[in-house]
Amino acid sequence: MKKTIIIILLAMLGFYFLSMKGSALIIPNEAIRLRVLANSNSKEDQELKLKVRDELQLYMYELLKDTKGIDQAREKIKQNLDQIEDCVNRTLQKYDSAIKFQIDFGLNYFPDKEYKGVVYPAGEYESVLVTLGEGNGNNWWCVLFPPLCLMEAEESDTVEYKSFFQELIEKYL
Repeated sequence: MKKTIIIILLAMLGFYFLSMKGSALIIPNEAIRLRVLANSNSKEDQELKLKVRDELQLYMYELLKDTKGIDQAREKIKQNLDQIEDCVNRTLQKYDSAIKFQIDFGLNYFPDKEYKGVVYPAGEYESVLVTLGEGNGNNWWCVLFPPLCLMEAEESDTVEYKSFFQELIEKYL
């Protein structure tokens, strides 16, 4: 009897994980994105973009980690635009860059983008857009709210996944 239950549970788990393989994370319509445009595609400009991205992710994680809804996220971003600008400025100074930059919070144009295996059509999306220099280089982007990219900024490396099936297997093994 125990073996039969375990076999059934393992089969169910197998079907579950097979069905998950093709699924992707969908960005909700009510989302706020973060986009960093590099000055150019030169190695130096792309590296600088990634350094700005890293610092912004850490700052934005702290800013938005306890946010309860999109309206609260918008308000926090609006109230902290000067601090977001300071974050970018400090990062550029840290790496001896005199490049100019611009920050825009609102509806900004995004070309077709792929995120977690799903292609999102070009269009105007609510976002914090950081343009470094001329903004002619490749860009990096993620979803600030809901915090689909900010979870990566957490310092903890530990993630615990617990499922109904896992609990059943542990109970009967």
